[in-house]
Amino acid sequence: MRTLIVDAQGKLSVEEIEKPTYGECQALVKMLSCGVCNGTDTKLIHKQFKNFDTYPAILGHEGVGRVVEIGQKVKNLDVGDIVLLPFLEEKINGYASGWGAYSEFAVVGDADAYTANGMGEGTPFWNESYLAQSIIKPTDKVDAVGAAMIVTFREVLSSIKRFGFEANESALIIGAGPVGLCFTKFAKLLGLKTVITADVVDEKVQAALEMGADYAFNSTQCDLVEEVRKLFPDGIDYVVDAVGINTLINQAMEMVRYNGKICCYGISTKPYMEIDWTKAPYNWTLQFVQWPSKKEEGEAHAQIMAWINQGVLKPMDFISDVFDFEHILDAFSLVEERCKTTKKIVIKYE
Repeated sequence: MRTLIVDAQGKLSVEEIEKPTYGECQALVKMLSCGVCNGTDTKLIHKQFKNFDTYPAILGHEGVGRVVEIGQKVKNLDVGDIVLLPFLEEKINGYASGWGAYSEFAVVGDADAYTANGMGEGTPFWNESYLAQSIIKPTDKVDAVGAAMIVTFREVLSSIKRFGFEANESALIIGAGPVGLCFTKFAKLLGLKTVITADVVDEKVQAALEMGADYAFNSTQCDLVEEVRKLFPDGIDYVVDAVGINTLINQAMEMVRYNGKICCYGISTKPYMEIDWTKAPYNWTLQFVQWPSKKEEGEAHAQIMAWINQGVLKPMDFISDVFDFEHILDAFSLVEERCKTTKKIVIKYE
């Protein structure tokens, strides 16, 4: 099969490798699509992803595929099922797994089958990702390309729940890329009274308004702190760093309310900084969600699919470009070159 490889110098190439093998509690999946993650994928390419240093590696973690073969002890999967989060768990032909979903085939595990056969949580056979893998039902109103967006949807929604967003409160979302737009949309769907989104690109500011932001600002064209304080003199309930830039934490100190929360999503390229709380209220919380819980991500699936099937959440609204797998290198060139990329790029395989 063909797969996307990144070497230790950050060079991308499409290589031929062996198809993955699968165990008795697993299924072989033919890939249909995979979303490009502007955060994780880019950081892996540039060797900036926390605690990952195994190269060359096979990239991709926002995959969707069709089950084509199943192991003898599989309980919940059938040939033909459309599933989320197929991965390559093992090294293949000397290439390490950077999750590996930019491949023509990958593998999913059946969590119930593992548990029923004494290979559940706490055993060497278990992988936490099994808790997040889900089936897209034939009645679900989403195609394979749109389904790639569901991975990001679930990660963001589970993080919002971990951050503790409450209806009728206020939030400032800093960053209006794919993740920031999800935070904006979901905050409104969950009943937050006021949502403000900020970015440095006019196109992204406009996209935030289209996603339901009550206010959106280009922070290069205004004093964001001043604008937020005009609306909320006592500060805002939640300030969300949706891009992973450490300096935003100190900026947030000037906008968070007393007993409010600064919420940091994702892994920053620099795992350290000096925090200055001289302009913050006396009491506040700083919370990081660097790695969404796979269990919580799986539990968010039903809510996401309900929103999609009700028509209030449309995956294609968050996708800007779709590339055939044959042109995957062009897709990554676009990520590197076009700083104004506001939405998700998706790779499709058929």
